[in-house]
Amino acid sequence: MSQTEAPSGKFAATDPFALVRDWLAEATASEINDPNAIALATVSPEGLPNVRMVLLKDIEDDAFVFYTNYESAKAGEILATGKAAFVMHWKSLRRQVRVRGLVEKEDGPAADAYYASRSLASRLGAWASKQSRPLKSRGALMAEVAKVTALKGPNPPRPPHWGGFRIRPVEIEFWADGAHRLHDRFRWTRADPSATEWEVARLNP
Repeated sequence: MSQTEAPSGKFAATDPFALVRDWLAEATASEINDPNAIALATVSPEGLPNVRMVLLKDIEDDAFVFYTNYESAKAGEILATGKAAFVMHWKSLRRQVRVRGLVEKEDGPAADAYYASRSLASRLGAWASKQSRPLKSRGALMAEVAKVTALKGPNPPRPPHWGGFRIRPVEIEFWADGAHRLHDRFRWTRADPSATEWEVARLNP
């Protein structure tokens, strides 16, 4: 790891993934709802950005993982570009983390395990919802849930159209609020997602 100024205090770390875990653990004690919520950004084929809130479900040693419907708008844009970005913001801590990187599918055992850990209603909902596509009414959705419940029973398998995405970052930025808007920012970058060496730079607020 090369750098211009060694991160210290709440920024001190030799591994950015460990630092994200530490900050998330702190936020878990102070945020009212969903400290693992992220604003996920993708880009349409026309180059128009799209952003929405999803839940980060795992921080691996070298990647971030979330789950969704593979037939959704976000999944279609990710599969077309292989790229995504997100930001985590914790108002209670006055901190945020920004991530940009390349994306790959997680549709193996890890996806099966996470799907199985969800509530039965959520598992059935994953079968019933044609995510991002027009819906005639809420009644129609609930009718589809009832139909799926009758067909799939109390232990539905993971739908083939539902699974995870793993974001392997090339850039992670840590931001903390500072007095008079003189914020602290440290950006970690690497040449590609397979690189183990990070460049760390302090940024102007």
